[in-house]
Amino acid sequence: MLSGIKTHLSNIRTIKTLCESAENYALLDQQRQAGAEHFLLAAIDLPDNTARLAFREVGADAAGFRDAVGAQYGEALRSVGVNAGEHISGGLAPEPLQAAAGLYEAAPSGAEVMKELAANRNDHRPLLGRMSWL
Repeated sequence: MLSGIKTHLSNIRTIKTLCESAENYALLDQQRQAGAEHFLLAAIDLPDNTARLAFREVGADAAGFRDAVGAQYGEALRSVGVNAGEHISGGLAPEPLQAAAGLYEAAPSGAEVMKELAANRNDHRPLLGRMSWL
């Protein structure tokens, strides 16, 4: 029983870290709500390194994921006629947004990640960076 309580508390800490880190990545991207890509970036940062190992197992570069997300954002903007580089004054990246006050709310894709995470949890296993959605 004590082991189960310890695992539950550890999972709560991991979820807190995951959500805070995902939100920070979203704010750096000038978004108020964390999307699935921000949760994946946050999972890569978890100290257990299991998400990084999952990337390695499939021949992907976890360190390059952030750049890949940025490239997709840029391509999406270009597809609608916006060159993001032209909108950065003085060539400097804008300051990250500040977190909104109130309850934590993820973007729909981020909320789906958290729903899947909750739905696929086995109570006896600790929550690791390598989640079922990786």
